[in-house]
Amino acid sequence: LAQTRTSQGCPPFTLCHKLQVHREDLITTMVSSPMRLLQRQRSQRQAMPVLVLVMTVGAAVTWSGHAWAAVSRRQAATAAVATVAAVTAQGSSASAEDGKSNKYPVVGDEKIMSAKQHGTSPQPVQEALRWNVDRSTADRICSFNRDFAEYAGYFRTTDFIADLKKLQAQEAGAQSPVTFYDSVTGKPLFVAPVGRTMKDFLKESLVHGWPSFRDQEVVWENVRCLRNGECVSVDGTHLGHDIPDGTGNRYCINLVSVAGQPSAQTKALAQA
Repeated sequence: LAQTRTSQGCPPFTLCHKLQVHREDLITTMVSSPMRLLQRQRSQRQAMPVLVLVMTVGAAVTWSGHAWAAVSRRQAATAAVATVAAVTAQGSSASAEDGKSNKYPVVGDEKIMSAKQHGTSPQPVQEALRWNVDRSTADRICSFNRDFAEYAGYFRTTDFIADLKKLQAQEAGAQSPVTFYDSVTGKPLFVAPVGRTMKDFLKESLVHGWPSFRDQEVVWENVRCLRNGECVSVDGTHLGHDIPDGTGNRYCINLVSVAGQPSAQTKALAQA
């Protein structure tokens, strides 16, 4: 081949040089292509939890005339936990130093949700629930459900926001926290806002579609989170799920589950 190229007026050195360059380019391509493929696969794996979370958010189905989340919030909670773990893994050791990450949520045993006299609850939901929420929906979600939820934005169809704004006006702008009681037992479950304004609490709840509480707003004496992220009362009421975000745990709670009236025992303790 060199002789042929020489007879055509092309020096052998030029041909050899071109062959060498081509060989080096080929080797570089063979080495770099798998590396680029691995990088692409790694980025796809990192993006997958986010994709799963986005896909689980909006879907809805109709069940007995009410809209319910089509994909269980348990799956959404699992996807959120995976996402936050992937994104914040590098900084988790630093946050663990203050003990907060290990303290909350308070984890409960699956036995809390064992069968009782009324589904997972000792009795049906209260007759007169707050904020004009639908009692039949509340009873299904609280006592005969582990995964699904009232439809996103349901609380906007109730008296919830109007009552909170009225309370603010009566208190002359003071940020008086509101206590949320178990719709079955009447025990206090959440107190909000704590460490933020009512405006911030409502804003976050409106963005996500459900009342959203933070660690400091949970009455941990009466609330537990199971290993799968399900948030429940100690008496077996299904409340919602812990769906963490970049700032920490966010307890995404059904309004119908926390629309109870305070029990007689709760009132007595408050007056004592």
